[in-house]
Amino acid sequence: MKIAVNARMLTQRKPGGIATYARETLRRITRAHPEHDFLFIVDRPFTRRAEYPSNVSVTRTFPSFHPLLWYPWFEWAVPLILKKFAPDIFLSLDGFASLAASVPTVDVIHDLNFHHYPADMPAMISRYYNAYFPKYAKKAKGIATISEYSKRDIVTLYGEPPSKITLTWCGVSDAFLPLGDEDKKKIRGSLAGGAPYFLSVGAVHPRKNLSRLIKAFDQFKDRTNTELKLVLAGPSLFKTGELFQVWNQSLHKKDILFTGTVSNERLAAIYGGAEALLFVSYFEGFGIPALEAMACEIPVVAANRTSLPEVCGQAARYVDPFSVDDIARAMEDIFYDEDLRAHLIETGRRQKENFSWDKTADLLWQAVERGLS
Repeated sequence: MKIAVNARMLTQRKPGGIATYARETLRRITRAHPEHDFLFIVDRPFTRRAEYPSNVSVTRTFPSFHPLLWYPWFEWAVPLILKKFAPDIFLSLDGFASLAASVPTVDVIHDLNFHHYPADMPAMISRYYNAYFPKYAKKAKGIATISEYSKRDIVTLYGEPPSKITLTWCGVSDAFLPLGDEDKKKIRGSLAGGAPYFLSVGAVHPRKNLSRLIKAFDQFKDRTNTELKLVLAGPSLFKTGELFQVWNQSLHKKDILFTGTVSNERLAAIYGGAEALLFVSYFEGFGIPALEAMACEIPVVAANRTSLPEVCGQAARYVDPFSVDDIARAMEDIFYDEDLRAHLIETGRRQKENFSWDKTADLLWQAVERGLS
């Protein structure tokens, strides 16, 4: 069988959940199925070719990083490549598809955040997603998605039958492990001057809810007068003006640290040294950082919205992400209540076992096979 893959997210410069999903699943699928040929279609130099087996070939076309390039990339360049390669199926891992291509398509639609919060994205991106993703979903022979929440959304908003949608969930990398006391001391020393810290992980943009998180941190610091810091780990994406305005106005600005993009190895260490993960996004299609925190055996504070209760189960202290007061109270609870911390860490050890990238890859492969039927 010949499988063409939209693999452009493997060349992204800024990491994120979609790129992680693509990297982890494609590594496993291509190695597990040496009897099939895979063609990765990318739009920039592919520097990780050595990570994939010999049944993978790569073709590169023009860059597609700007919204004005998306239509010609998927409707002109990709169909020409598919016609030449003549695959049995086209697998797209970032929700996009080609309306012009005649090849059966399996489309991974991670979530529909752009439908619920269109103003959180640049206008051109929001309009494109809302115009084309319903068409991509309808065109696809099969759809994969990453949570029950997202599956319900696709059924409800796009009218797609549940039988067309394969639920794959996500996993957590083996790089994320608990730290010993000495390693915790080292990472706190290098990152926060030796002080304990709360951690938030994710790209910096509106739905990560960092403005309210900073306001809640101000309340926590005013009430407790601790030396604790807040570390925000992740690259800046878009619409960050309000966040940095709130940060500039914070009375505890010096205790709020931005790391920018960090390697997985460094991120795992940052998790391991944290007092807790504060994951208060008001919209998540899945929420990989929650699993990463559980794997590193730190407690999780999570928003009580969208997919997060499904992913975290009983292993989180939940908050209303739209209430600064509720988030601040959770910070106090998670910092001072040792019984709560111990309970969440132990429950997290069990909860994370429900998810793995091996399971995700197997389920995605099942979606590919169903797309051929």
